[in-house]
Amino acid sequence: MAKPLRFDSGRKRHRRRQTRARFWRRIPAWLVIAIAAGAIGWFVRQPGNGEIWVQQNTAFTLCENRSSSACVIDGDTIMIGKRKIRMSGYNAPELAGECSAEKTLALKSRAALLQWLNAGPFLMGGGDEPPYDKYGRELREFRRGNDWLADWMIRRDLAQQSGWGFARGGWCS
Repeated sequence: MAKPLRFDSGRKRHRRRQTRARFWRRIPAWLVIAIAAGAIGWFVRQPGNGEIWVQQNTAFTLCENRSSSACVIDGDTIMIGKRKIRMSGYNAPELAGECSAEKTLALKSRAALLQWLNAGPFLMGGGDEPPYDKYGRELREFRRGNDWLADWMIRRDLAQQSGWGFARGGWCS
């Protein structure tokens, strides 16, 4: 003979809810916060979130001899297509400098930048919407592996560090 149907009055579901509530009460709050903070930190550091680095493997020339789509203007500015890009993290001497020493160093700085860019693939940071300077140039950082272009130029005394408290010039002392 078949069993008659019995309707659950919700007692079993109520007991399950109580069991789950007891489980969550046993976990310390600091552990939940630590796990949440770790998960947020992990997602923020993932590629595609925040800073985007684009690999470049373009042959550069000097902009005087504009025969390619990528050229070096001076020691801290390049062009790729119609985009002018200013390297972040350092300041190079100007080609139309205040004295002959600055002009000479500017030529060396430009040649060194050309050499670094043509040494192989590098990464260009700044994402899809980089910041711009007051002259309308994209501001980007460059690196090859763990070697940052700004550090490379500064180590060779071809540029000065830029940032807070930076005083431009000093090439003509």
